[in-house]
Amino acid sequence: MSVIYRIKKFTKKLFSPVSIMFIPHNCKKTINVKIPSVFIFASVVLWLAGSFYLGSMAIDAFEYQRMKQMVDSYNTQFTELKPTILMLKKAEAEFKGLLSRGSKKEILEKIADKKETDDSGSLDIDSLKEEIQKTAESVASIREFLKGQWDTYLATPAGWPVDGRITSTFGNRQNPRGSGIQFHSGMDISVPSGTPVKATADGVVGLSKFHSGSGNLVVIEHGMGYSTFYAHNRSNNVEVGQRVKRGDIIAYSGSTGNSTGPHVHYEVWKHSRPVNPKDFLEVQKK
Repeated sequence: MSVIYRIKKFTKKLFSPVSIMFIPHNCKKTINVKIPSVFIFASVVLWLAGSFYLGSMAIDAFEYQRMKQMVDSYNTQFTELKPTILMLKKAEAEFKGLLSRGSKKEILEKIADKKETDDSGSLDIDSLKEEIQKTAESVASIREFLKGQWDTYLATPAGWPVDGRITSTFGNRQNPRGSGIQFHSGMDISVPSGTPVKATADGVVGLSKFHSGSGNLVVIEHGMGYSTFYAHNRSNNVEVGQRVKRGDIIAYSGSTGNSTGPHVHYEVWKHSRPVNPKDFLEVQKK
């Protein structure tokens, strides 16, 4: 019975009225409102719940705005990086083209070792920009090196001007038209008259005319200090100032000038001095 009595007593207190008095300033009469205690308790609970809900909504809105600003910032910075990335892709395509032309093995040693990446899982835009800038500078440096290597390759004589037999080598030899020893500044290659004579490197024709001793002579300036001479031609096929590439026909062999028979007198000069043409042949003939 005591338990039931206590429940009834608690229920009675719960619903016992509470008077709330309102006193208007412009009226002497007060207003009394009686509200059960349980309503006041429920109102407090609802107010707390509403405050918590509104607070959580405000936090979510703030977090959403912060994340949106972060994403917008990343998008802006990636947009700034896009031209650099496109430049790197273009440079990569250029590298493939240069490397396919047979660049020397030593150029590979210019490529820097890849740095260890950060395993923290965070995205550091500043570090990313710094790394891309370093890569871009390295790419530019390698590209300039490769271009220099390619220019040197094009300017360096290589191969044979004609496919024939060597009848006289570079250096001292017996004078074919008289007695005594003379210095032979080139290489004589015996071929039938009218054989196409080809340039052994890219360059510009510096001379194409008849010379009393050399007959019809063609001189090509290649750059990088290289020049090549093709003498005793039956006829020349190029003019002064004309650009030629390795393999272009520049003359037809003959026996003009001081010559004992149809052949091509071929010389290679480096920095204004004759050097042995044999050192520039791709295939050594016997």
